[in-house]
Amino acid sequence: MALVTVFKSFNPAEAQLIRSRLDAADIDSVVNHELAGLSVGYTLATGGVLVQVAEEDADAARELIEAPPVEPDSSANA
Repeated sequence: MALVTVFKSFNPAEAQLIRSRLDAADIDSVVNHELAGLSVGYTLATGGVLVQVAEEDADAARELIEAPPVEPDSSANA
């Protein structure tokens, strides 16, 4: 299974947030180079913290990542 990078960050927490969103949508993902994110120099050398998915899930993952956040429905609390 070939992995494709769908998101890159220099912040491990941001990468984990994206991974969490993908997992919630039943898209399996992995975060690579996360430990390098603890040091700015290493993060730059490795190209950032990468969120990767299977090649066949890449389009759906990118669509989800680029989608605006869903606003809570305030009428549901009324």
